[in-house]
Amino acid sequence: MNRYEIFNETDEEIDIEEIKKLVDYALKYKNLENVEFNIIFVDNETIRNINKEYRKIDKETDVISFALEDNEDIKFEFGRLLGDIYISIPKMKEQAKEYGHSQQRELSFLIIHGLLHLLGYDHMAKEEEEVMFKEQELILDGYGIEK
Repeated sequence: MNRYEIFNETDEEIDIEEIKKLVDYALKYKNLENVEFNIIFVDNETIRNINKEYRKIDKETDVISFALEDNEDIKFEFGRLLGDIYISIPKMKEQAKEYGHSQQRELSFLIIHGLLHLLGYDHMAKEEEEVMFKEQELILDGYGIEK
């Protein structure tokens, strides 16, 4: 059984039930069982502080994932504890407007992007980026969220 929590640390209204449907779809799509993780919605100041502390980049960003499986010293007796996904709601709104698509599309993209990072996907090299972004689009298209 998969377990995840969604925390909204902003004053913004967020459709948690719709997010759960998307996440459940993505977990099924990826054939994941017995995983645990958190999704935390924050403001720009909070994500900027996280970005500065952990990545040494003093500016807000859209999504940051902390993948626990990246640390080989952490072992679990059962299941997989994937980690945490932080998403800036103000940055998401700004990017939705900038890219000319809905806030639902942008938020869904950031959630799936963060989840794939927890699963070990990356986009530092061109080849990795192509694989990760193709997987994102397949999940989003399969769920019915198109550009």
